[in-house]
Amino acid sequence: MEWWYRISFIIIGVVAFFTGEVVTFFMLWFIFFILYNINSTLNKMYIQNKEKDNQD
Repeated sequence: MEWWYRISFIIIGVVAFFTGEVVTFFMLWFIFFILYNINSTLNKMYIQNKEKDNQD
């Protein structure tokens, strides 16, 4: 699924460049990047807790 995010951001970036909304694109990219990192961290924590529960 990670490749889909990259392709969609490239397409949105090209559209933003031609419409003049480059600053908005970078702000949205930054917010998305933070949310993606939070989601990845939560998934890792979930997997660790799940493995810990299975060991008990």
